[in-house]
Amino acid sequence: MQSTRGLVWFRRAAMLAALLCAIVVVVGAWVRLTNAGLGCPDWPGCYGHIHPAQLVDRVAEINADNPARPFDYQKALNEMVHRYIVGALGILVLGLAALSVWNRRDPAQPRVLPWVLVVLLVFQALLGMWTVTLLLKPLIVTLHLLGGLATLALLWWLALPPEHRELKAAERPVRRLAIAAFAVLVAQIALGGWTSTNYSAAACADFPACHGKWWPDMDFKNGFVLWRGLGIDYEGGVLDTPARVAIHYSHRLGAYLTGLVLLLLVLGAWRRAQTALTRGAATAVLVAVALQITIGMNLIWQGWPLWLGTSHNAGAVLLVLAMVALLRYLSPRAEVGRLRP
Repeated sequence: MQSTRGLVWFRRAAMLAALLCAIVVVVGAWVRLTNAGLGCPDWPGCYGHIHPAQLVDRVAEINADNPARPFDYQKALNEMVHRYIVGALGILVLGLAALSVWNRRDPAQPRVLPWVLVVLLVFQALLGMWTVTLLLKPLIVTLHLLGGLATLALLWWLALPPEHRELKAAERPVRRLAIAAFAVLVAQIALGGWTSTNYSAAACADFPACHGKWWPDMDFKNGFVLWRGLGIDYEGGVLDTPARVAIHYSHRLGAYLTGLVLLLLVLGAWRRAQTALTRGAATAVLVAVALQITIGMNLIWQGWPLWLGTSHNAGAVLLVLAMVALLRYLSPRAEVGRLRP
């Protein structure tokens, strides 16, 4: 069945929003890796203004009020650029919700997910505010990252039209494995966020061993305390070396497991998939996994340059996009009106 013009425009808008959301996630990683998360210690403005350039005449006053964290124009600009792009994304998501109402008579029009996205984006804004006001608390920052990727996944799901066919019996095991693999991927991304927000990426300077050991000295108990109370400034990290090593090494071990699970998924999809779109999505997953592993290893070998660290986050974005596409094509609809995604 052909899509109506309204639904076509809806999916195009969702595609644009997904692209913008991917940029938001990568720019957010860049802000975090440049230590600009507290470049503006208030929210949603920056020292009460909408642009850091308006603060040039107040630098001495700002530094006198907060000598422990002097004003840094570049960090403030990095943070505000991120907020500007998030604002544009918010307008697009609201537009999607409005389009879903305008096009509500089309039985294929998604009606629930656009409003779920509105709620999710509001929650993301709160997490963004708490990231600043709670001084980069790792749990909040990690949830902020996961919320951004959840927003991306839902937008990408809406942008991709479902196939109108019956799911073949041979594909059902692949779909179940894809759901499980996606859960493993989310857990691994959460570990990556925890590694970054606890400043543990550089805890192991060699690979594949860590400090010359296959099982280095690690403090898992201290490394995975989710909440340490209020008033702690987490910029630069607060953990000792064994705790940071525990976090880093857990992420590394998680990468091995995630890579294995995704490889099994790709092989299963190649063998059992009934459409070229499904096989293509599986191939995209394999390419994204290979790219992400390559970036991860080179991050360690090259001493964690900023561009590679940002690329590692972009690799996570590509993995999410590829996995959502695979799940979308493994979730066909025999009838347009049976399910509204």
